[in-house]
Amino acid sequence: MSIAKPTLSSQRIQSMQSTGHWQDKTLLEFFDAHVAKQGDKTAVIAYLKDSNTNISKTYQELANLSDRLAAGLLKQGIKKGDVVSFQLPNWWEFVVVYLACMRVGAISNPLMPIFREKELAFMLGFAESKLVIGPSTFRQFNHAELLNKLQPNLPSLESVWIIDDEGLETYMVDEVSEQERATFKDVKLTPNDVFLIMYTSGTTGDPKGVMHTSNTHEYSARKFIERSELTHDELILMGSPTAHMTGLMYGVSVPIMLGSTTVLLDQWDAELAWKIIRDEHIAFTMGATPFLADLSDSNAVDECNHEKFRLFACGGAPVPPALGRRASARLNVNLVTVWGMTEMSAVTTTLLTDTEEKVFETDGCPYDGTEVRIIDQQGTAVESGIEGRLQTRGAGNFVGYLKRPEAYDTDEEGWFETGDLAKIVHQHYIRITGRSKDIIIRGGENIPVAAVENVLYRHGAIQDVAIVAKTDERLGERACCFITLRPQQNFNLATLKTYLSDEGLSKNYWPEYLEIVDAMPRTASGKIQKFKLRDMANNL
Repeated sequence: MSIAKPTLSSQRIQSMQSTGHWQDKTLLEFFDAHVAKQGDKTAVIAYLKDSNTNISKTYQELANLSDRLAAGLLKQGIKKGDVVSFQLPNWWEFVVVYLACMRVGAISNPLMPIFREKELAFMLGFAESKLVIGPSTFRQFNHAELLNKLQPNLPSLESVWIIDDEGLETYMVDEVSEQERATFKDVKLTPNDVFLIMYTSGTTGDPKGVMHTSNTHEYSARKFIERSELTHDELILMGSPTAHMTGLMYGVSVPIMLGSTTVLLDQWDAELAWKIIRDEHIAFTMGATPFLADLSDSNAVDECNHEKFRLFACGGAPVPPALGRRASARLNVNLVTVWGMTEMSAVTTTLLTDTEEKVFETDGCPYDGTEVRIIDQQGTAVESGIEGRLQTRGAGNFVGYLKRPEAYDTDEEGWFETGDLAKIVHQHYIRITGRSKDIIIRGGENIPVAAVENVLYRHGAIQDVAIVAKTDERLGERACCFITLRPQQNFNLATLKTYLSDEGLSKNYWPEYLEIVDAMPRTASGKIQKFKLRDMANNL
């Protein structure tokens, strides 16, 4: 029995169906239709940076491979509603696993390749994953050793599948039997089944498992396709991790729906990305501000840019207007700014026809079928231009947090508390002004501040610790750590990094600045005043 219990009322289902915002189609239905119609078309081209090679697969090849792997999942005992986790880079194998999970009704749980022991132990255990799939090594890290080390302490984790020189062949059947195909039909996902769990970091330390159905996921993809006017003959480049909502939605799910070709890059490199843009005639890519900054600052722009490269969607954090203007001019593309969350993917985007003022100084307007509002601390809607708490409701909103119904911060009318601060501008556009949740967004990736602070608090030399955002032009924000020390103790940045590494914390979560202070600024009740620390950090 599935552990994923969605918060999905019959009223919401009826409303979304009657308005046409939910079309009751799964991604597999789109994929199967494209296989039947254009099986020989290239579906994915995967570039591997270290080996300087690329591998292509057609729609028919993906269908054959994913069906063979799906039958392998059945032989492994995977049943409908079981969670299959996979910690894979942007490889073609990621797409095959994603499709195979859907074929057997399993719940896909992509995990970022940067995660290490601490994050993986929690995530695999909390999701009660029955199977985890990972690379043997990637970027000189031994994933196989770590995953096999974790398994004995995770009672639900029955198997670890490692992709080595044999790839996925070890876990596939040679030929799918008629009985196995009949089972595929019996366990077919419905549009309102939970098919995807993606972890997001919150303010309390432990990540939350965001649950999506085909209907919520497909709506967000479809609306973006409409807004961006993407077509099936335009190629998409994805350098953002496919284990992140940006990479999964716009580098895997959107191309599957379109029947287009996706080009995956397993390690971000601006020079290589430009060569791919040129050689593969890329039309669209999406990423956080570092990707945009790296492309616009590259010396390869003049040599590799071309007319078909027409669209860059930038999200993950508000785009600094100066960067947006510089990049748009240098790249000669339509720049679309996007705001969203793992809980509902993109919620607002700018339009292809928008003025520069809207593109560079807002975070877009909502899709048809999605609403946003700004409220004050009493829950009353505020006027345009006034900062308040940002709430959203709509067809793309998720259906709950795994095993945490109390955290589903959605009221009876369907309004979800995003944790962001914003204001309405240009009548119905939003501008993100800050965050009420205690997180830092570094290059589009959330840093779970409370989790890092909790680890540091365990160090014997540290009395108090507070981590805040320091503004950074390229990454948007970097983490700055303030600490007070216990008597006769010493501490420095190198010590901090060694300690967090020994604790198994992902390197992307490590603070990049350290300031030792005599005392923390506090309120009368003793709470640390982080706004003062942010001011201090930005003046360093």
